[in-house]
Amino acid sequence: MAIELPALPYESTALEPYITAHTLSFHHGKHHNAYVVNLNNLIKGTDLESASLEAIIQASAGDAAKAGIFNNSAQVWNHTFYWNSMKQNGGGLPTGAIAAKIDADFGSYEKFVEAFKAAATTQFGSGWAWLVVGADGKLAVTKTGNADTPIVHGQKPLITIDVWEHAYYLDFQNRRPDYISTFLDKLVNWDFANANLAG
Repeated sequence: MAIELPALPYESTALEPYITAHTLSFHHGKHHNAYVVNLNNLIKGTDLESASLEAIIQASAGDAAKAGIFNNSAQVWNHTFYWNSMKQNGGGLPTGAIAAKIDADFGSYEKFVEAFKAAATTQFGSGWAWLVVGADGKLAVTKTGNADTPIVHGQKPLITIDVWEHAYYLDFQNRRPDYISTFLDKLVNWDFANANLAG
């Protein structure tokens, strides 16, 4: 079962003017696709060739001999999750169960925003910031470097922001904090977070 590049969950222009079709053509069409191609080449003829993406990630996590497989499979998964973490006319205050849980676990939406911005801004180099449900059942903000992903650390991701430079450089240049603020104010998909919380 070959791993395939999932289609974007919206038109390539849907996130404009914040994230342009030009950025998505590179980020999804080239970067994300390259991880898919690399992964399929790496697992061809191995015992992972017919495994699900999640199974490949779990089987290769922490295994130095399978670092290439882990990096590419986790990046396929992380990027797919990131696309779904955004939507047209997204952003702003959460609603529903996630809103209540953010208030309960962080104290306020503003305190969550502060923690999320800090994680995304201070992730040195390439990586991700996440809103997750921890092993204790409480929400937490975490960050991971490079291809690392919460699903190998016993956490349940709800939303993520990609802070690799290729995610924002064409639209925001070196202004990572502006990209992070725009993600929260205009793009984040709280419906997706609610679905993940309930799932």
